[in-house]
Amino acid sequence: MRTDRGSRKVRRSIAAVTGLVAAALIATPAAAGETDNLYSPQACKSPHVSKFKFHIFYNSGQNGSYRNIGYSIFDFDNAPDGVVGAQSALTFCVKNGASAPWPGSGLKVKNHGASGENEHHKYKARVYVNSGYKGAQDVMAPYQHIDRFRHVYNDNASFRWTSK
Repeated sequence: MRTDRGSRKVRRSIAAVTGLVAAALIATPAAAGETDNLYSPQACKSPHVSKFKFHIFYNSGQNGSYRNIGYSIFDFDNAPDGVVGAQSALTFCVKNGASAPWPGSGLKVKNHGASGENEHHKYKARVYVNSGYKGAQDVMAPYQHIDRFRHVYNDNASFRWTSK
């Protein structure tokens, strides 16, 4: 049986486009997770109520403003914004106290985190001094907190969940 070359090309083109669409659909949840660090209401809920299990605090002893983080973040100053090529800085949640905003409210997280808490039951939380998960780091095992970062105190740029 003889097939037309033109119809073969059309079928190949359709298969290629279908593959690209499928790849885009598969990649979408990961991208959504990255933007959740910026836009999810979980990011600023009370730490022990939030579904996001890592909490970074402006002050030592888990005090002052905080930010809940649900997904690894390559660079606190350049979090994926949901628009291709656009990024925004991760900031501490604005919380108001009796007479003034909590210390650190609205400031960038990068190079301002003093303590942290990992409420995840399975993964370690790692805060790095440099963007890209590089350099010195403080590591919190599941259900561990650090009252004052030893290696990345007020000098932190990225965060990652790890199993080891």
